[in-house]
Amino acid sequence: MNRTPQQLRDEIALREASLVDAAREHQAGELTTDQFVTITGRETALLDLARTELWSLSDPLGPNTQPRPRVRRPLWLIVGLFFLALALGVVLYGTIAPRQAGNSATGSLSLSRTQQVQQLLIQAEADIANGNTATALIAYEQVLGLDSSNAVALTQSGWLDFSAGSKAKDSPVIEAGIKNLEKAIAVAPQDPAARLYFAIVAASTPGNATTAKKEFSIFLRLNPSKGQLAIARPFLHQMGFAGY
Repeated sequence: MNRTPQQLRDEIALREASLVDAAREHQAGELTTDQFVTITGRETALLDLARTELWSLSDPLGPNTQPRPRVRRPLWLIVGLFFLALALGVVLYGTIAPRQAGNSATGSLSLSRTQQVQQLLIQAEADIANGNTATALIAYEQVLGLDSSNAVALTQSGWLDFSAGSKAKDSPVIEAGIKNLEKAIAVAPQDPAARLYFAIVAASTPGNATTAKKEFSIFLRLNPSKGQLAIARPFLHQMGFAGY
């Protein structure tokens, strides 16, 4: 039986909430990585189906609204849904020390530049997990002020700028985000996280399918984590990568 637009929107809202809850529970240690991958894979697949069904209707978002493209738009919405998961250092990096923000490694009140960078990265990660993307971006920019070649800060600030610029239709902000992602790849070409972000950006923008496929191919060769593969899987499937 065909579902109404409202029924589909209700399902989408529930599955979006499920993804956010899973990311938070994984961050809190309540879910293992395997459990997180299973949940996000299942919810994303069902969410993609609901989104596609909604966009296939002539009037998915209310009166006087033109039908949305059915190929590009699911990619954009998957980007939004996995924004939090992409930001979680547990999934993408695992190299940030599990020290609480505000505590130095030595207990000294005087922090070295390296310690300041470490704490700012932890602070930014916590901010994103709590939905405070604006303050997270400030922290990443502070990191870049201390270390302009920090791959984590370049990658995350690039993604945040690209996401915010896309939402606001602000081309300069979008370009700034893309440039930071390009810098991240330049300074850390073997980092699967940077490749994943850049590949998603390419897949989400018209005319860049070739670049997206190239970056996803490199990403797959870099032994990404299960969490990273879970995030990439909807894009890999849509772009025709066998086995995903």
